[in-house]
Amino acid sequence: MRPKLIFAFDPLKTRHVFEEDALERLGRSCEILSRLPMTSFGTPESQGLLTEAQVLVTGWGCPMLTPEVLRAAPKLQLIAHAAGTVKYTVDPTAYAAGIRVTHAAEANAVPVAEFTLAAILFANKRVFELRDLYRTDPSRKSAYELMDQPIGNFRRTVGLVGASRIGRRVAAMLAGFDLNVLLYDPFVQPDDPVAQQAELVDLDALMARSDVVSVHAPSLPSTRGMIGSRQLRLMQDGAAFINTARGALVDEAALLAELQTGRIQGVIDVTDPEVPAADSPFFTLPNVFLTPHVAGAIGTERARLGLMVVEEVERFVRGEPLHYEIEPKLLERLA
Repeated sequence: MRPKLIFAFDPLKTRHVFEEDALERLGRSCEILSRLPMTSFGTPESQGLLTEAQVLVTGWGCPMLTPEVLRAAPKLQLIAHAAGTVKYTVDPTAYAAGIRVTHAAEANAVPVAEFTLAAILFANKRVFELRDLYRTDPSRKSAYELMDQPIGNFRRTVGLVGASRIGRRVAAMLAGFDLNVLLYDPFVQPDDPVAQQAELVDLDALMARSDVVSVHAPSLPSTRGMIGSRQLRLMQDGAAFINTARGALVDEAALLAELQTGRIQGVIDVTDPEVPAADSPFFTLPNVFLTPHVAGAIGTERARLGLMVVEEVERFVRGEPLHYEIEPKLLERLA
């Protein structure tokens, strides 16, 4: 008998996550009780679905799976999250109840790593600055002057802060370039495979030696504000700071103060708060390339999230090991 499956997410936030082919595959391995995703667990309809469900597929906009909600789902065996972090979706009591949890963070890591690679290559070539110089000086004289400086992507140094799944992907991508790669992560040991792709250093050394610093650490109480004014002052003149992780990892006032000197460049995809104040210098500084948290899956890239969850559900139904199951003991280190 096929396990019974239900959905819980906001359909307005999850367009393209579950295309028709993905839904058809889920329908072959499970009995889908309703294709209409729940956006609340408090309605009589939702309560009825929870009572019967063995598989719950969640995504962006899913209400918190509190202990009360989990008690209302006595048959639930698997929560498959078609997004990244589950910290704001799944209460830890789910693990204690023996409910297995898997997620699609690995799928979301792909576009973030791609975005980061592009940002690193553009930052090293000072592409955004060259664009602005060309706009104001069509003779190209000022652009040629910058091109004569020691910029570009040959024998430059890139520093990665955090060996997360994204940080590791970026390190692997950079292996194909003539770049030196540094890595700071206190949990990485010398025998870790990533140490073959990057030199392990402390944070201060990374900040001081890198032409580009890219942040990939998880947002935890212990990492909040881990990069502050002292670390930023260590950066070389003309260096670039990239953040596609979380704004809370950086002392934002210190970052803005350093950017306002014009001494460093910034490629900023995430801020704290998530949307800066309307008068924030992030919007107007010429040495800042600001994007609205788009490094992760957008548009058709979201289909990877759904397909990864489909594959995990299929493995679960076949009784095979899950590839992306979350281990409770690692929860405190997950983003």
